[in-house]
Formats: sequence, C-alpha cells, structure tokens
Amino acid sequence: MNAIVAPRSDYFGMPRARAVTLARGAILLAMATAFDLYARFFGDPGFVQPLSAIARAAINPVFSDARIVGALGLAAFEIAVAYALSIVVGAIIGLAVGSTKFARLSFLPIVLLLYAIPQVSLMPLFILVFGLGAASKIAFGFSHGVFPVIVNVVAGMRDINPLYLRGARCMGATRADVLRHVVFPNMVPTFFVGLRLAMTMTLLGVILAELYVSTEGVGYFTKLYAESYNPAPLFALIGALALIAFLFNMLVRMVERRLTPGADSACRPIGTKQT
Repeated sequence: MNAIVAPRSDYFGMPRARAVTLARGAILLAMATAFDLYARFFGDPGFVQPLSAIARAAINPVFSDARIVGALGLAAFEIAVAYALSIVVGAIIGLAVGSTKFARLSFLPIVLLLYAIPQVSLMPLFILVFGLGAASKIAFGFSHGVFPVIVNVVAGMRDINPLYLRGARCMGATRADVLRHVVFPNMVPTFFVGLRLAMTMTLLGVILAELYVSTEGVGYFTKLYAESYNPAPLFALIGALALIAFLFNMLVRMVERRLTPGADSACRPIGTKQT
C-alpha cells in the first residue's frame, strides 16, 4: 500500500529555506539597484545620494564619530528596554484579559480604543511626566509596543480549542497546569506575531521620541543632516537603525524556532525523520 506523502517542501528544485532566502535576497537586491539608479540619474543630490556615497558616509562621519556611535548604542538600549517591558507587561495584561469571556468583553474594547489613539499626540504628556531623558523615550516606545502584544495574546487564547481546555480540567489539571501545558503551547505562533509587530512599533516609538525631545541622540543627528540637506549620512543613520531592528527581529525568530521546533517541518513527507 502506497504511503501518504505530504506536499513537497521544496521550490524550483531546491530546499524551501534556500529558495526563500534567495527570493528575499533578490527582492532586496532589486530594491537597492532601483534606489541607486534613481539616485544617480534622476534624484536631486540635496535629497538623495547613491549607495556608494551612503557607504562612504557610514564610514565617515557616522561610525567614525564617537558621539553618533554612542547615540546609536543608547538608542539600541532604549529599544531593548522598551521592548522587554512591552513583552512582559503585554503578556501579563493579555493573559488577564483573555482568561475569560467576561474579561474579553469587558476590557478588550478598552484596549482596542487605547490602541487606536495616535500615540504621537500624547508626546507632550510623556515629556511632562518623564522629562527629556531616556525615560521618556523608553516610555514612548513601550506605549507603542505593548498593544500588539496584548491583542495577539488575547487572540491566541481565544483561538484555543475549547475541547483541550475541557479535557485538561476533567483530568484534574490546575489553572497553572492549563496555562503551562495547554494555553502557552497553542498560542505560541500568535504570540510571536505580536512580538514581531511590537518590535517594529517599539522602534518607531523610540525614534519618534528621539526626533521630538533628543538634544544629542540619533534624533538630533537625523534632524541635523536632514535640515542641512546632507542625505548620505542621513540614509546611513537610517540603515543603522534598520540593522538594529533586523537584529532584534532575528533574535525573536531564533527564540520562536526554539519554542516551536516542529514549525519548519510542517510540510515534511510523512514518515521521514527530522535531522
């Protein structure tokens, strides 16, 4: 009797992971090429520069200036702290809101209402409460990142099969056992979607706060280069911030793979062993 075989996990005659990596690389290469061609032949040099000029500006003055390097390090620290707070507080609130139907109906609309408020309109309040230092930037980044975590935790808990919960309770599982062995494993994919969204929003919040209140951070240098029509170091700074966000997202994906080891083998032929 022929064995049942799941759909093939390769594309264009190569493993899926390699095909996806090549596709991403091709997209990034096409975008970089289009940007460079536009900057060289069509763009105004006061607003855009080719990639070679941006690379030279990244070496000097961006990464050769100790003040800019320190500002980038401080921005990475602020993003990390705000992101960690978003994960911890968002997960706790999300578990509390999503624990029962009554809590979801009562508190989730309030969370969504707060999520819909443009956070930039509250920037003066953050400055008034936390001052002009790193605390206001961390708090503003936290206010951007915490809501995606809450919403995705609640969504993950709501999508759990009720039969799993009922079966665990019938077998004598405590509330802590249900959370550990039923809720957490089933909400991992949705939870990590929230973490990736929170990373992007936290970065946005910290950089917005830098632009508004910073006198010597990344926001200060960004405004300095923009107002002086010096786009090469400006794009180099943006690239450095994008690299920071990329590294944080890679860290999240590594943790996700560790917690969901079977995710990459979902389309593996049945009966084969994972090496």
